[in-house]
Amino acid sequence: MFDSLIALKNGTKKQRQAFHAIQELNLLNDFTQYNPVVCGTIPLQIDIDSSDLDVILNVHDFDYFERKALNLYRDLSEFRIKRTMIKNQPVIKINFHYHEFEFELFGQNQPTHNQHAYLHMIIQAAILNERPKLKDEVIILKQQGYKTEPAFCSVLNIEGDSYIGLLRYGREQGYIK
Repeated sequence: MFDSLIALKNGTKKQRQAFHAIQELNLLNDFTQYNPVVCGTIPLQIDIDSSDLDVILNVHDFDYFERKALNLYRDLSEFRIKRTMIKNQPVIKINFHYHEFEFELFGQNQPTHNQHAYLHMIIQAAILNERPKLKDEVIILKQQGYKTEPAFCSVLNIEGDSYIGLLRYGREQGYIK
């Protein structure tokens, strides 16, 4: 199974810098009660210049989580908090810049290993492991403005909602349950 932290720790220069930024912030330790998982394009080496560093969290008490994030990160550049609904579920997003990275902490009341961001990353890692030549195609589409999931669905000819389609594809291929 793909381990995003190992990928960052042992990866490219940018990935190692991301790992060190996470370590310097003590982010994973400070939020350990939320089962944080680093997700997204940087661990998979399919990031572009505008890619952020995503950390998903299992948050039950949004008020407490928000206060904790405020205490830790409110002085960082471009700090902001947003609460919203995604697919009828409340979520909280904390964004800020640290060193050269834009961070997005994404909290919802769901185990991190069941969240779509994690499942998508596992599926994408498996695809890239089996078909490494797709990496360049995905990056080119991302540079043209595609989000990651639509880029994967485009190169794999998956039609319909790309976020659901990628999950369906991952289940069909046995990448996830």
